[in-house]
Amino acid sequence: MTQTSRLSASQRVITPPPFAVAGLILSMALVAVGNGLIFAYVPTRLGGLGYPPSMAGWILTGMAAGGFLGCLAVGRLVKRVGHARAFMTLASVMLLTHLLIGMTLDPILWIGARFAYGFAVTGLFIIAQSWMNDSCPNEWRGRVMAIFYMSYVLCIGLGGYLIAWIDLETPIGPMIAVLFGTLAILPVGLTNLPTPPPPEAVKVALRAVWRISPVGLVGLLAVGGLTMMVQGFAPIYAQETGYSQSDIGLLVFLMQFGMIAVQMPLGALSDRMDRRIVLIIACVIIVVFALICTRLEGMNLWLMIALFGIWAGATETIYAVATAHANDRAEPQYYVSLSMTMLFAWSASAFILPGATTVLTSFLGVTAYMYVAVVIACSYGLFVAYRIMRKEPVPEEDQEAYEPRAAQAAYAPDLAAPAIAEEIDQQVPR
Repeated sequence: MTQTSRLSASQRVITPPPFAVAGLILSMALVAVGNGLIFAYVPTRLGGLGYPPSMAGWILTGMAAGGFLGCLAVGRLVKRVGHARAFMTLASVMLLTHLLIGMTLDPILWIGARFAYGFAVTGLFIIAQSWMNDSCPNEWRGRVMAIFYMSYVLCIGLGGYLIAWIDLETPIGPMIAVLFGTLAILPVGLTNLPTPPPPEAVKVALRAVWRISPVGLVGLLAVGGLTMMVQGFAPIYAQETGYSQSDIGLLVFLMQFGMIAVQMPLGALSDRMDRRIVLIIACVIIVVFALICTRLEGMNLWLMIALFGIWAGATETIYAVATAHANDRAEPQYYVSLSMTMLFAWSASAFILPGATTVLTSFLGVTAYMYVAVVIACSYGLFVAYRIMRKEPVPEEDQEAYEPRAAQAAYAPDLAAPAIAEEIDQQVPR
């Protein structure tokens, strides 16, 4: 065989079988089980040790700060060592953080551990998304990504439910998370998915994205904080207000179904009308249900699960619909930079707002996060209403099809290494 023929064979594009992509989905589902378990374990264990809810809030903020750094750094890591090695490296860091939580009860060390965890798990999620996006053909990419998001969300709930069955006086909880994290490495280590090309440096262009879609950009700034308000502080609230260990597990588990039940119909509705109206509907739901929660301390467990599930579903709706609206407004040549900038906005909000809320919790009590969520949702809803009066909607025929997405993790279908520059700001029309 000649060198030319060998080169042609190596360059031939091979569509990976669905089974190979399923391995990556399975890997992240296993990661999510451990994620959900530790989400429920940390506030429950801290409450049992007598720490105030603000300590759990600072640990949550540490995780969000690590996630922010992970969003910025993972592209450079992948460019240096490739997708598979980067995935294995970050998975190892994740396992070490679980071990550290199991080895000590020092909350300061837990903050450091969760910071490293946030960095690692955000990187894992971004790598998995970009790898699947590159590997899947257009005919079934949308279905694969929908399965990926739904499995991740439901497995977070499954992991949270495991808290009901473990002894908090032992390190068995973090050890179970280590078990699932170790299992998650195996499908990636055995995968035959083709390796995507190294990511290019892409600009974080806030001014340009503002001109493309103010509603989309502000939506991601809002929803990063809103996600942490309900997902991160819900188990902290349940622990502080006297719910049992098994109650907290059931709350984390069933909230995920509420998110799907609300997001899917509202997302489908956004394909048939101005997406901005759907965003306002979601904001109204958050405001109403968060205010109800502030008035019902010690409420029935099933009522709390229903209220928090619908609240979380409205948050997920803002994430998915705001992203779709921004894509509707953008030209194809700006998609990658748009995705990188929106990711930056989401991760910055997810870091800053939990920290501010934790400070307020020290003064106002555990319900402070509910009022913060009300303020964010009201502000964003009013902003969207203002933009409706100023800008015509995107014609229905120009809208991309809605895709379900999880606000609990970064959305980055095209992996890129961020680079601050001004060229795109100058290219986008004012």
